[in-house]
Amino acid sequence: MSKAADDGGVPGGRGEPAQQLGGEAAGGKLASKLSASSFTPGWTKVSCPCCASERVEPLVLVKLGQKAVPETKRWLIKLIGAPQKDGGAGLLAHPGEDATGNIIVLSAPRCTLLRATEELGLCKIYHTGEMEAFAYNDRDNFRNSDNMEVFLTLAERQYIIKYELDGLRAQKDLRIPGLPDSCTLQKRDNIWQKLGQVGVVVDTFPLHNPDKLKDLSESWYSGNQLTQPLDKVNEYFGSSVAFYFSFLDFYTWSLLPPAILGLFIAYFSTKDIDLHNLKAVFSMLWSTVVIELWKRRSSTLSYQWGTLNLAERFAEPRPGFHGDLGVNPVTGRVEPLFPEWKRDLRMALVSVPVVGLFLGLVVLGMMCFYWAEARVKWLHKDWDSMISQTFLYVPSVLHIVYTNMLATVYRTVATSLTEYENHREESAYDNHLTGKILVFTFFNNFAVLFHIAFFKQDVPLLRKRLASLLIITQLVNQVTEVVIPFLVDRFISAPHRSEREDDPKEDKFRNQGTLPTFPGLFAEYIELLVQFGYLSLFSCVFPLTAVLLLLNNLTEIRSDAYKICKLFRKPFYPPVASMGVWKVAFEVLSFVSVVSNCWLLLLSPRLQKTSQEAGMSGSHLLVGAVMVEHVLILVKVIMAALIPDEPDWIRKKREHIEYTSMQALRQQVRIYSKRISLKGK
Repeated sequence: MSKAADDGGVPGGRGEPAQQLGGEAAGGKLASKLSASSFTPGWTKVSCPCCASERVEPLVLVKLGQKAVPETKRWLIKLIGAPQKDGGAGLLAHPGEDATGNIIVLSAPRCTLLRATEELGLCKIYHTGEMEAFAYNDRDNFRNSDNMEVFLTLAERQYIIKYELDGLRAQKDLRIPGLPDSCTLQKRDNIWQKLGQVGVVVDTFPLHNPDKLKDLSESWYSGNQLTQPLDKVNEYFGSSVAFYFSFLDFYTWSLLPPAILGLFIAYFSTKDIDLHNLKAVFSMLWSTVVIELWKRRSSTLSYQWGTLNLAERFAEPRPGFHGDLGVNPVTGRVEPLFPEWKRDLRMALVSVPVVGLFLGLVVLGMMCFYWAEARVKWLHKDWDSMISQTFLYVPSVLHIVYTNMLATVYRTVATSLTEYENHREESAYDNHLTGKILVFTFFNNFAVLFHIAFFKQDVPLLRKRLASLLIITQLVNQVTEVVIPFLVDRFISAPHRSEREDDPKEDKFRNQGTLPTFPGLFAEYIELLVQFGYLSLFSCVFPLTAVLLLLNNLTEIRSDAYKICKLFRKPFYPPVASMGVWKVAFEVLSFVSVVSNCWLLLLSPRLQKTSQEAGMSGSHLLVGAVMVEHVLILVKVIMAALIPDEPDWIRKKREHIEYTSMQALRQQVRIYSKRISLKGK
């Protein structure tokens, strides 16, 4: 056992624990700038001289478990504060009220933040006023690089702390101080993951900034603003959240044209004037234009928020990845390895059958719905009363409740399946989980509608079903996403975290930990995807679809903003350049809308009557529909090609950033090669 491990030294370091700032050593300066709270001076000392005089901003809270004795806490603070070259995280750590408390407050010095900015591939404003990929060696030429609260957003500063903690790896085998001998770290173990497994660290979350949160709330959902403060959202919550709300805002206002057309069709359509064919063609073209214009909007926001050129680096293994220790053939480092064939076998023999089982449950629910629908129709025909008329909607309501419950269970199962597959990279894990959810969501939400439209060919039933889905689903979503969390927070959680203005700052930080964890944006994107599907695939049979969606989304923007600001703790989110896989999902639905609307045109009573009067057979009508479908697909492809994915000025900026990044890399390689040659001499 190494002395460093026994006396609380840094794992893999040189037995040089980071020093603590005492009251006089700190001169009271850092403590007074921290806040007006009762914190004792005690931030870990910064090894970089240029960072020593900076204002220390509490950014992240680490909550320790009961197993973390004072010795363990002291070792952990030293580990967090140690330089990265010695195996530490290079961060600033504060023990809270005292060394025996169960929290550690974290911040980050300027040098750590700037190095991570380069590693992440973020772009910042150069002294010329242009966006450039940040380079640490050229840091002095970037605007505000000496002021981290201006140079980096709050979300970026907090994510960088998580990024550094997740990257901690044991440099050698050692025992965690204060814990039994069985709690050991093996070489190359992910330290932060291991500490969570043994119960030393039970929670890590970013801290709210009350002043910034109040300012954001007032400009977001508290007033009567019609536009969203997207730059403030990006600054506070990060680009992942900002992209979601930007798309929600863009999509909501793009509903105005189909909503106006839907009202026009609903008002003027009669037995003699059928305008539903117009709505079908419009839906196909509208979905294409919206997606293409969003791509342009997305690229502009990505440039504006500095994420246009995010680094594509060889990813570290995600915290949940496990396997036998071995040498990675790409990096040459010792880390857990898991054979690809085992992962493929798990997906083929476990994941695929389980997903198929749930798809079968969707079919079973659809069959029960048809059976119940036939029974209530027979009952209404026999009774012919107001009560039996009400019963006509019961099967649809019960089936919608069933599909929502099945979706909730499936999400849990899909998460467990993806964990079992044991993907190495976080991106691979997210893509496989998203793929499972998307397949099920499409089948669960649209299978019954496709069956009614193309097999039963029952337009009145399709219209009734779509109306029921739109109304009931939106009510259920509002209740489950906002009303229930609000009531739980108001009457259960809030009374237990009451605080006064003069309470110690560490108690206020702890209170933030009593808020539930933000569930993420997955369900929000799924909701928008299903909405987009209803509108682009089937709205020609129910023209008021866009009207109902527009009314829902106008409240959805504010309710989602209120929810993320008030009902949940602040989430960690990495910088992103776009919506990612969700953009592809919307594009797929946009393409499927062409096929769906073409076949729905065949069900038009007016078209069928016209074909009969013209003496056209069913086969001739079918051939005509296929030809129209191919023409519209061609029109869709041409429109997508004519609307560039990014504005010309963004394309030039991106190419310039890529060029300057390549030049900077070549310069670093030349300098490194020169140093090596000089050492050789």
